[in-house]
Amino acid sequence: MYRIMKVLNNNGILVLDDQSGQEQILLGNGVGFGHRIGERMTRLPEGKRYELVKQKESALTRVNEIEPVYIEAAGRIIEEAEKVLGNLQHDILIPMADHIAMAASRIREHMEIPNPFLQDIRTLFEEEYTAAKNGVEILKSLTDLEFSEDEIGYITLHLHAGLAKENVAQSLETARLVNRCLGLIEEYMNKKLTADSLGYNRLVSHIRYMLARVRKGESANLDLEDYARHSFPKEYEAAAKVCQILEQEMKLHFPQEETGFLAIHIRRVMGI
Repeated sequence: MYRIMKVLNNNGILVLDDQSGQEQILLGNGVGFGHRIGERMTRLPEGKRYELVKQKESALTRVNEIEPVYIEAAGRIIEEAEKVLGNLQHDILIPMADHIAMAASRIREHMEIPNPFLQDIRTLFEEEYTAAKNGVEILKSLTDLEFSEDEIGYITLHLHAGLAKENVAQSLETARLVNRCLGLIEEYMNKKLTADSLGYNRLVSHIRYMLARVRKGESANLDLEDYARHSFPKEYEAAAKVCQILEQEMKLHFPQEETGFLAIHIRRVMGI
């Protein structure tokens, strides 16, 4: 038996499964039409279900703080993104809706926040970025607001979090660390990287997976440390400095194999 806790609008309801105690949001055309708070249902109408993670505060408290149109928008973005990305964790619904609501408020007040990691997000999470770009069109149709490319980047992080089963803060930290690495490489090599080039994209991808390996306590399969140190001393020195700084910031050990592997990627990209 399900009990309606809130009718969001004609296209959404928040319900409680009396048996499991699980709170769910149901989205779909007309699912909320004609229903009222407290109404009990033996079976839910056809629609997209989003099971909400249990927290100290009830889902009703969180949902009440967000205008229904933004919850509906987030649901549509997730549904469309899943057609390309596959299944996403549905617990990103409320955080994404909350972010969209705040972004919409900033747009109306002409106080948009720039995204310093946009280029890295676009390169790191290419498929999620494309899905987020399509999602902005959904937002425009529902809110009549123009969301900037910076916001596409932030929505990308939410989609990636749902795909990688991590929170948005972790996705943002990955983008920040990649950006930090690229800046350090440019500084030590005294040469600017060409964004969107094949070599740049490969380097970004390598750094992303290097960070993932280190977080898991793994190391690169290939040990090219000696080869890189003797063949490309300048690139090796740059890679060693980068890994040393990352080790300090992340408080995780970077195996020597990673230094050699990174040095070779720096050599390929810089072409020195």
